[in-house]
Amino acid sequence: MNVLRDAGWAIREVPILDSCPDCVFVEDAVVMFRDVAIITRPGDDTRKPEIDAVEPIVRDLGCRIARIEAPGTMDGGDVLKIGDTIYVGRGGRTNQAGIDQFAAIVEPMGARVVAVPVTKVLHLKSAVTALPDGTVVGWDPAVDDSSAFPKYLSMPEESGAHVVLIDDKRLLMAADAPRSAQMFRDLGYEPICVDISEFIKLEGCVTCLSVRLRDFN
Repeated sequence: MNVLRDAGWAIREVPILDSCPDCVFVEDAVVMFRDVAIITRPGDDTRKPEIDAVEPIVRDLGCRIARIEAPGTMDGGDVLKIGDTIYVGRGGRTNQAGIDQFAAIVEPMGARVVAVPVTKVLHLKSAVTALPDGTVVGWDPAVDDSSAFPKYLSMPEESGAHVVLIDDKRLLMAADAPRSAQMFRDLGYEPICVDISEFIKLEGCVTCLSVRLRDFN
């Protein structure tokens, strides 16, 4: 959180839910596209109450609200946005009905939704994320089909596949992937490495812990 604040991002914290120990992975509860906050319907029933804590925050920020409804399920960790192309992982947490509902929300705004299989990890962004130039970075043992992405770069460490874009040059990433960090430096990026070892024990990634809202006014 301090890294994002120091980079100029304003921070709004979502209230902790004692009944939902996974609520720290706030990314799963809402997906942003432009000024629309799509409130998800988590695939794990124990996580469904998390959306009630997130919705008031995004509403107060002036977002329009849309929702994934039953029988659809969607976790935000399955959604990877690259410009107006949005890859959505179809697997254990996000089903086809959820993807269809999501597409009906964002495609009228100019997005293109591409469903990709997720069978080896919990979420799509446990396997891949994207650099500012649109290159998808992935850890091959976790990726079902790298050919789904026009520009794909294989990373040498699992955490090297998980980056959060702070701006066009700076990347937030876990500290346990030094070879990947050096690859990013060689590509002209500035990796900012943080210790998230306790979250990794719970299958969490650096991407799971925040939702970034850029100015849409």
